[in-house]
Amino acid sequence: MTDKTQNPIKLALIGAGSRGTFAYAPHIMKSPDQVEICAIAEPNEYRRKRFSNLYHIPEEGQFVSWEQLLESNVCDAVIIANQDADHYGPLIKSMEMGLSIMIEKPISNDRGEIRSLLNKMETYDKPLLVCHVLRYTSFFMEIKKILNENTIGELLSVQHNENVGHFHHAHSFVRGNWRNSTESSPMILAKCCHDLDILNWLYDEECLKISSFGSLTHFKKENAPEGAPGRCFDGCPTEESCPYSAYRYLDKKEKGTGTHSFAQVVRDYSETDDTEEALKSGPYGRCVYHCDNDVVDNQVVMLEFKGGKTASLIMSAFNNTIGRTLKLMGVNGEIRGYMEKNEIEITDFKTGLVTKIQLESSESGHGGGDEGIVKNFISQMENPDIRALQKSNRQGILAHLMAFAAEDSRMMNRVVFDSEF
Repeated sequence: MTDKTQNPIKLALIGAGSRGTFAYAPHIMKSPDQVEICAIAEPNEYRRKRFSNLYHIPEEGQFVSWEQLLESNVCDAVIIANQDADHYGPLIKSMEMGLSIMIEKPISNDRGEIRSLLNKMETYDKPLLVCHVLRYTSFFMEIKKILNENTIGELLSVQHNENVGHFHHAHSFVRGNWRNSTESSPMILAKCCHDLDILNWLYDEECLKISSFGSLTHFKKENAPEGAPGRCFDGCPTEESCPYSAYRYLDKKEKGTGTHSFAQVVRDYSETDDTEEALKSGPYGRCVYHCDNDVVDNQVVMLEFKGGKTASLIMSAFNNTIGRTLKLMGVNGEIRGYMEKNEIEITDFKTGLVTKIQLESSESGHGGGDEGIVKNFISQMENPDIRALQKSNRQGILAHLMAFAAEDSRMMNRVVFDSEF
């Protein structure tokens, strides 16, 4: 138990976007005796001020850049949640300072930086958590427990589906920050390093080779409806029937959509409280067939692990419901799971017995993973298990390198071996 006479850990956030402001900071605030948010670094004044108002950050704790924040030496710990391409600098500096660190994934969108981090993160002797938040969900922790108990015998194959969701894909990967691989990162890294990390964690073996196929099939100019303008609010003739219409961000009861969960991101980007105004002028009001996107909208990755064990990862934009579904195949049984419904089904080959597990749902993002990783970060800062974190970080770094390898395979139409990761 925390000694109430001790001062709480001073924690700063780098990046006041959606993840830092709404996914992590609210859960930090649930433990005021243990952790205090003391500072924020955010170049965008609107987001910086909003964060400071929400979490009562004094003027002297508000910084435009991460360099200014870290030079001020005001914190014992940091959450790095700025844009992907900007993670590496503050991570290295925070490690040099010996801070406790939680860093959003992907850690970097540069393969050279990722490779350089492999040894650094494996040997770091302070708490360092990569935000592979799926590990911290009750769903995946239960599956890991079932495997550790040898319930289905040796695990030999996994089929893992990343169901991105049609509107989520349009929002983040056609209109949004992760639409263009040169400006952000390949889809398989931006969205699925989560999933590759989970496969590493479930198998607890290293991947030996990867092949991958996929493409941008639908969200391109030649598939635009006849007469569709560049923006949804400019009189599109098919707006009423388009599943990707920007009107769906609004509270349009007659369309049966309600206030869309991504509306906050739309307002943040345009720095306004008026969603409709933000859509009329900002990137999220664009027609999905007239954007500058180039990342894939469907991709499959085939993986071979040590011992001839295999896995397939299917990423697709074309799903009605966002979420992960998977099937784990062992020599004595199989596990089927649906993460967003918190449902797990185990079949025993010997007896034919089917056991269904219904886990409690969480209102925290990523099926409870956002809250779970914050709790774990606080716990690690108080009672660190550095060896376990170092092993976890190795698996997470390898997941990033596997994502780059999968993209190489997709682009060059060949198998990529572990020596090339």
